[in-house]
Amino acid sequence: MYKIEITTKHNKIGMLRDAYFKEGITGMTIINVSGQGNQKGKVEIYRGSQITANLMPRIRVEIIAKEEDVERIKDIALKTLASGQVGDGKIVILPVADVIRIRTGQSGYEAI
Repeated sequence: MYKIEITTKHNKIGMLRDAYFKEGITGMTIINVSGQGNQKGKVEIYRGSQITANLMPRIRVEIIAKEEDVERIKDIALKTLASGQVGDGKIVILPVADVIRIRTGQSGYEAI
């Protein structure tokens, strides 16, 4: 099993969810996050003073998947989110040792 973490802009979450639902991928966790990367932050005016917001608000989608589904999940995200602009986001793919459903004690992919 693998965990796919997709971090992108808030305004793209609807498109990504729709693309996944269309392909039958419905199990995901969506989290509000903040981060700093190549975008460097943006300059804003707050109470008459110029400030730089270094942490940019983002959304993270986490999906646990079987190995054979990882490429398809990654490709859907790339096709849906890529605009060629800084800030499109990142995809991180991590191995998962186990998943346990607390209610039943079930483990492995069946626990998802």
